[in-house]
Amino acid sequence: MHASVNPPPVQFNFAQHLIALNVGRSAKTALIDDLGRVSYGELAGRIRSFAAGLIAQGLRREDRLLLLMHDSSDWVVAFLGALYAGVVPVALNTLLTVDDYAYMLDNSRAQGAVVSQALVPSLQAAMSQVSNEIKTVVVSRPSGALPAGAVDFETLLKAEPMKLPAATLADEAAFWLYSSGSTGKPKGTVHTQGNLYWTAELYGKGVLELRESDTVFSAAKLFFAYGLGNALSFPLSVGATVVLMAERPTPQAVFKRLTTLKPTVFYGAPTGYGGMLAAPDLPARGDVALRLCSSAGEALPGEIAQRWTAHFGCEVIDGIGSTEMLHVFLSNRPGDVRYGTTGKPVPGYEVELRDESGRQVADNEIGDLYIKGPSAALMYWNNREKTRDTFQGAWTKSGDKYTRDSDGYYTYAGRNDDMLKVSGIYVSPFEVESTLVQHPAVLECAVIGKQDVDGLLKTKAFVVLKPGQLLTEDEVKAFVKDRLAPYKYPRFVEFVGELPKTATGKIQRFRLREQETGKT
Repeated sequence: MHASVNPPPVQFNFAQHLIALNVGRSAKTALIDDLGRVSYGELAGRIRSFAAGLIAQGLRREDRLLLLMHDSSDWVVAFLGALYAGVVPVALNTLLTVDDYAYMLDNSRAQGAVVSQALVPSLQAAMSQVSNEIKTVVVSRPSGALPAGAVDFETLLKAEPMKLPAATLADEAAFWLYSSGSTGKPKGTVHTQGNLYWTAELYGKGVLELRESDTVFSAAKLFFAYGLGNALSFPLSVGATVVLMAERPTPQAVFKRLTTLKPTVFYGAPTGYGGMLAAPDLPARGDVALRLCSSAGEALPGEIAQRWTAHFGCEVIDGIGSTEMLHVFLSNRPGDVRYGTTGKPVPGYEVELRDESGRQVADNEIGDLYIKGPSAALMYWNNREKTRDTFQGAWTKSGDKYTRDSDGYYTYAGRNDDMLKVSGIYVSPFEVESTLVQHPAVLECAVIGKQDVDGLLKTKAFVVLKPGQLLTEDEVKAFVKDRLAPYKYPRFVEFVGELPKTATGKIQRFRLREQETGKT
């Protein structure tokens, strides 16, 4: 455990913890969303009233409550209000299909749901597919008549505030996040009250060094583990101000917030950084107030980070986290950034790279990444086999491959199921991709394995070009050959208009592999 951080008490409620931390900031702005501002004092009152409103609607301790909401102050109030009441919020990705929601509704056996107006039809369609009956549907910011049996979010806020929080434990199941499902059915990942505390203390304060004076803005949404820390638990733990945005984080939507609300800290994903740098209306350095940027979700190519820093004059702190560990556990840090790497373990976490027999690998050898730390999830809901495979005693298996150099910096080498063995030697798809995106004509790319006519595995690159750019297959191959070991260049190149991705922006290489299999 990190020596300088005290563990939370045995009886611990994270929502009450945040309220207590900010008692002296009642007039300060906590949240800025598309409709206005909420002060810390107003936030505390809304959390307590919403908690009471949930109980009045018939929800009980440990009942699951689906949150199918666009980012807003209501999202924060619903999540923390549920925690305060001892109800278990289940944060859902707003970009999924009705079938996905039906699966999650059935899998979680949720007793209630809070839903944004625009997402009501999706929830209703999902509810019609399953036998599980929801006791109450709460609509955030409704327009027009409410669906039959539903209640307005504001109705719950009229309840007499709960004076005392539910007497929850730090180790108690507090909320769920569904894994992004990049390798199959989403898994309900069960987290504790204490896990929110640990990530805020170890990463939000310990690495990012967030300050009360900061205004933070996360392109990654609140339903995403990365976004939940970025825009809720971290800033509210230090009394900072949070910018929330309901719409999708297009470059133009992000630029609007960066230039008008002037956040000092921005959190994004590599795809987003690349897209913004390619946008013709990229703001000038003098039009923003950024002091620090963060990246996670996928490894950040060094070339993108360097271009961002050259333009805006602020570092991009690349890290890796996971739904299972709740947030970042391996990261670069301010003043100690080595672009192209994922940095070093976050203090409070231990990291090991192991070979297929479980032994630790030597420096500069590829190994499977395992993590030990206090924010690990309890389990995958109703999935004992996957739980045992991932949560191995005190260690969590990440599913990622990494190398560590002699200075202790870790470099991403791909997912376990993405690694390629070409001519008996491991090739990291990410290494080839990182090289390809350095070409000025390439917007993004993905690399997978493809069998040649002899049945041998070779690399294939799917390349998305920037608008108006032209490139030949031979030019792509030559570009990689000049920069990497000869066996690593892509033997096959296909130019495509876009790459398949999860709703959180991760490239789904398995879909590209399925396409290739379908062609043969």
